[in-house]
Amino acid sequence: CFTDAGHIVGSAAVHLSLLEDGKITQLTFSGDVGRYGDMLLKNPQTFSQADYIILESTYGDSYHKDLDPIERQLREIIHQTCVLKSGKVIIPAFSVVRTQELLFALNALELKGILPDVPFYVDSPLSEKATMVLKEHTEVYNSRVQQILKYDEDVFQFKGLKFIQSVEESIALNEDPRPCVIISSSGMAEAGRVKHHIKNSISNDRNTVLIVGYCEPRSLGGQLMAGKKVVEIFGDEYDVRSEVRVIRSMSAHGDSDDLLKFLSCQDPEQVKRIFLVHGEDQVQRVFAGKLRDIGFKNVSIPEQHQSIDL
Repeated sequence: CFTDAGHIVGSAAVHLSLLEDGKITQLTFSGDVGRYGDMLLKNPQTFSQADYIILESTYGDSYHKDLDPIERQLREIIHQTCVLKSGKVIIPAFSVVRTQELLFALNALELKGILPDVPFYVDSPLSEKATMVLKEHTEVYNSRVQQILKYDEDVFQFKGLKFIQSVEESIALNEDPRPCVIISSSGMAEAGRVKHHIKNSISNDRNTVLIVGYCEPRSLGGQLMAGKKVVEIFGDEYDVRSEVRVIRSMSAHGDSDDLLKFLSCQDPEQVKRIFLVHGEDQVQRVFAGKLRDIGFKNVSIPEQHQSIDL
């Protein structure tokens, strides 16, 4: 059985009923769990009682800030960089949902009449395709977005927005000195066109690199978040002179409270064991303690390639 995980469009938690020797065992695999009160998507669905749960734990020790300030932060960063300093804002963003959330927030600024008057580029063919898919499946939107659709038929389109397809157009953006906002994948800045944009802008103090999601610590995005002053890009070292900003509340992964809410449909007494995966070790240890505090007695943090007999 599949239930909506609320993480990205089409994401699902998987629930298996396993029959062996006349006995049924219920096993749930959460996959990535989304946010309750997400900017675009519906909340994760409840699910039937499980015997065993494999649960992600990405943000098991932390809490996302409220979603409302995102529009205000975007406007402030774009105004400060593009209008006051005549620089570029480079935003590494995952192609599916994260890019659409950014477009949705920028569209909201236009609806309020406060969107900065600069060019906006989405430089990722996959991001354009993902945006078109999301436009076609309005049934996945939450009630807030459904209300906006009553007076704005395209919540991802606004003045000054252009999708970039060809490599030639992408290269031209690097050579254009005029202020603009470039949204490009990958989200951790480890590959894709955004890495070229960062290479060409990172040593100019007029520019800003804006991180809007989780970055693995060793990735280029993770190094910038950590405040490194020199980074290696395509084998060469670059001084980090541009401003690096972070909007942490845009993660599509649920935080500690969201993960606990995801489990609130379960009777802890009936869950024989929870396995924590997809998280850093210290985070998992903290989250395991929280789970034990609310009654889940047997919480495990499996090692890579470990086999467990249920």
